[in-house]
Parts: sequence; structure tokens; C-alpha cells
Amino acid sequence: MKTQALQFNSLVESIYDLPLEDRMEIKNLLEHNIADTRRNEIANNYKKTQEEYKSGKLRFSSKMNELKKML
Repeated sequence: MKTQALQFNSLVESIYDLPLEDRMEIKNLLEHNIADTRRNEIANNYKKTQEEYKSGKLRFSSKMNELKKML
């Protein structure tokens, strides 16, 4: 774990030493990567939910007492 922290700190320091244009490009790449990752998570959750719904494992209710029992 300590080695990872040192590698991360070294990476951050290296990025800080880059010219502004390069840092902005890294920022844009990370933002797009994070958005893509999050979209994939949402899509996977949707697929999982659809499978649970089709198999009858997923139930819906608007009644508070029923919702508490489901937990």
C-alpha cells in the first residue's frame, strides 16, 4: 500500500510539472474516462435489474410498510 501511495504521489508530481496544455489534456482524458466508466456501471446495473425483474426477484411497492419488509 505504501508503494502505491508513493507511485501515486510521484505521478501527481510529474503531472504538476507538465505544461498547462498537457495538464488540460490529461484532465479531459480523465473526465471522459470517468464518464464512460460511470455509463458502463449504469448500463450493467440496468441489465442486472432487468434480469432480476424477469426472474421475479425484483418487486415494486409504493406502500411504506411493504417497502420496510422488503429490506
